[in-house]
Amino acid sequence: QNEKELQDAVKQQEEKMLQFIDKSGEVTRLKAEVSHLKCLLQRAETEAKVLWEEMRDKEHQVDTAYIQERVILRQEVDKLTLMLVEKENENIRLTNKY
Repeated sequence: QNEKELQDAVKQQEEKMLQFIDKSGEVTRLKAEVSHLKCLLQRAETEAKVLWEEMRDKEHQVDTAYIQERVILRQEVDKLTLMLVEKENENIRLTNKY
């Protein structure tokens, strides 16, 4: 009886260790992804800054108000797209749960 209980306890500990290792790997992957995204964000911010400086220098040739409006509209589209993807992912999780 005691041996069976001990085996069950060892098996539970092994399962917990495997779950921990899986979560640890996921955390490492997510940290790498965050780092990559930060690099992409920094590059995009630099590109945007350079483009705005170029447009400011050539303001008489470029309709900056039009460009700004397009940027705002693009941000809204991106935000709505992200919301849609998050909702779809949530629906998939709920579907897989049941």
